Amino acid sequence: MSENTPAARVPDKPALEGLESKWGDRWQQDGTFEFDRAGALAAGRDGVYSIDTPPPTASGSLHIGHVFSYTHTDVIARFQRMRGRKVFYPMGWDDNGLPTERRVQNYYGVRCDPSLPYEPDFEPPFEGGDNKSTKAADQKPISRRNFIELCERLTEEDEKQFEALWRTLGLSVDWSQTYRTIGRDSIRTSQLAFLRNIARGEAYQAQAPTLWDITFRTAVAQAELEDREQPSAYHRVAFHGADGPVSIETTRPELLPACVALVAHPDDERYQPLFGTTVRTPLFDVEVPVVAHHLAQPDKGSGIAMICTFGDITDVTWWRELDLPNRAIIGFDGRILPEPPAVITSDAGREAYAQLAGKTVFSAKQAVVELLRASGDLEGEPKPIQHPVKFFEKGDKPLEIVSTRQWYVKNGARDEELRARLIELGREIDWHPDFMRVRYENWVNGLTGDWLISRQRFFGVPIPVWYALDADGNPLFDQPILPSEEMLPVDPSSDTAPGFDEAQRGQAGGFVGEHDVMDTWMTSSLTPQLAGGWMRDDELFDAVFPFDLRPQGQDIIRTWLFSTLLRAKLEADVAPWRNAALSGFIVDPDRKKMSKSKGNVVTPADILERHGSDAVRYWAASSKLGTDAAFDPQNPTQIKIGRRLAIKLLNAAKFILGFEAPASLDLDRVTSPLDRSMLQNLAGVVADATAALENYEHSRALEIVEPFFWTFCDDYLELVKERAYGEAGAEQASAVVALRVALSAFLRLLAPVLPFAAEEAWSWSEEGSVHVAPWPEAREVALDWSADREVLAIVGRALTGIRGAKTAAKASQRTPVDSAVIAGPAVEIAAVESAAGDLRSVGRIADLRFASADELQVTDILLAATPTEEAR
Repeated sequence: MSENTPAARVPDKPALEGLESKWGDRWQQDGTFEFDRAGALAAGRDGVYSIDTPPPTASGSLHIGHVFSYTHTDVIARFQRMRGRKVFYPMGWDDNGLPTERRVQNYYGVRCDPSLPYEPDFEPPFEGGDNKSTKAADQKPISRRNFIELCERLTEEDEKQFEALWRTLGLSVDWSQTYRTIGRDSIRTSQLAFLRNIARGEAYQAQAPTLWDITFRTAVAQAELEDREQPSAYHRVAFHGADGPVSIETTRPELLPACVALVAHPDDERYQPLFGTTVRTPLFDVEVPVVAHHLAQPDKGSGIAMICTFGDITDVTWWRELDLPNRAIIGFDGRILPEPPAVITSDAGREAYAQLAGKTVFSAKQAVVELLRASGDLEGEPKPIQHPVKFFEKGDKPLEIVSTRQWYVKNGARDEELRARLIELGREIDWHPDFMRVRYENWVNGLTGDWLISRQRFFGVPIPVWYALDADGNPLFDQPILPSEEMLPVDPSSDTAPGFDEAQRGQAGGFVGEHDVMDTWMTSSLTPQLAGGWMRDDELFDAVFPFDLRPQGQDIIRTWLFSTLLRAKLEADVAPWRNAALSGFIVDPDRKKMSKSKGNVVTPADILERHGSDAVRYWAASSKLGTDAAFDPQNPTQIKIGRRLAIKLLNAAKFILGFEAPASLDLDRVTSPLDRSMLQNLAGVVADATAALENYEHSRALEIVEPFFWTFCDDYLELVKERAYGEAGAEQASAVVALRVALSAFLRLLAPVLPFAAEEAWSWSEEGSVHVAPWPEAREVALDWSADREVLAIVGRALTGIRGAKTAAKASQRTPVDSAVIAGPAVEIAAVESAAGDLRSVGRIADLRFASADELQVTDILLAATPTEEAR
């Protein structure tokens, strides 16, 4: 036997340890998962399978939830590759945004101050912070450019660690197809798409009420909001009407100086006489109208409310639809502005306001309540309540609404035609699971305003706009200066506006650059374009777009999925993918979603090292799309089951390859009904598992393959091993050919889930990688042996009966049997008789007889005499 025969390649003791590095290095060296561009162009679009891979946020560490969802994608990628598609599977890194800025602040002990000059040789105060919040006063202020350089330095290090973990997990990503959302190409692409939005009238600038996070000093979009239950209180406050007091109930008495009207429902008979009249505000003595609007709630509080600019989103709606004045009193820092609105003219009113100026909204509320008590305008005591309050998803203080000038992109909130088209495009996508489409449609139908895309941050894609300054030095916002496509990428805060020189920056008659950056989703919404080479590599883009798959978490349907679909609609009027696969959440043993804020996140490195990547992948692949999965690091049952399966795959392969196979593995050589039955059942498994994976049901595919693999190992291998060990001949060849055919199919069926064990076992007998081998098909596993299909199951039940009789007699399974009778219906007895030789061998039965009965059973079993201790 030559050194290249299977027996020479099989190790004495197969093990999972070390397979990740062994095969990870080999795959990289051989380019196993590189996108075959030439082959893709020759195959045409239907021969390509492209994946719009989620770019993880490069700010800290990956968690077990990432391993969970990215494994789902990789199973599909490996399956499609084995089906013969040219798989385009890139990886991006989502660098820009608040998470990165916060991490850099804490890691290096710095904060950005755009007014400071750039220091070419700057080194941060320290490196390696614990990533916990530090006081701004303790952080060294540095220039924007210095700050961005630190952001780039840290994210590059994080990305190296992320890539190493992804390689350990076995993601079959093409690592030559990577991008960064803050890289030069990404900035250019993002700016170019934005300029095209402006040219088509889809992007615009407006001064408007804006949701504002006072901690981060930035605008926040609707998609970034979350409601949190907070304690509050209703304060019953009397306004002064011509015919007596008009009482309202409010949770925000501190906004009384910003009151612009009272509002009630038009059908509320209590207040109909007041519509068209005015009342005066307590403390500040400002005359405000009483108006009607259908959003007022007659059954809430006193049924009449004050409209302030601005207490909540409903205030904004009332203000806009009723054409009311804006009397803003809250600044960007969340404190009451120093000067009162111009309409507060009385000495008492201005004096009352002076007691609020400079205070936080919390302190201002306390001050107003005391003033109302003193004036007698507070009726009774505040009534404590719990109610939902809007927060920025990454913030820790309630949002305020302030008036700012911002950039927006139309999203269908005020355009019925656009909204209808977005719904239509959503229905052109196949959703997995299908019910997730409803969440998308609910989001689209619930939009209340256009997408606010400008952010008052530092590490992001610059908005590529300058503004000319008039003779008095005021920006002409309605006449933005735009760069040409050839100029991109640009940073208007440091690059000179076209048609000017740098000396004119900030000078009357000169220009000023836009300092805001784009919302991170403005770049992330272009991941198909970034990865596919839009406006950069037309040949590649035509080969991969629209993408075949968008895999992602269900929690970012409203952000990433919606915004990507919106940008594809605006640019090309198409859906950007054919399929959307939505993973569920990872929850802790108490069924609580894992999150850093709750302190219940599990990082995957230790889990992967302790149990092996195949075992962890098995746990992930066992869960359906859209379904939450519990994970207990102290008792990872599913991971242990996965490890056992991977080890069994190696051991089964070693055992099967120990039999020398005939030169030909032609299925015609399979003559035993038992062997044919096993392969016939395996063919059904192949067909059903293939159908499941085609429908993105990876967990269903595993549920189909795994039980039959254990039946194969526990029953079939035991039944045929003596025959396979026997003398060469038709019966021995039948068993060995069946074993080899089955092993080849099982290795390929399990390769997407257990890539390392499958590759290791495949290498013992085959050339090349199992991951580029053809996916098994039913016709290569079995011929038309349907008459033999039930033999394995029936003989397996007989074997179980023999094992059970030995166990009941407290005898070893190796104990010989002098005689046994198997009784049952004629059809089942015929099946057992067809495998009688194998059954005698595995059961060590000297005399096996058969009888008739209503159901299959083992009767009259007589064990051989047990040797005495002395004989032993």
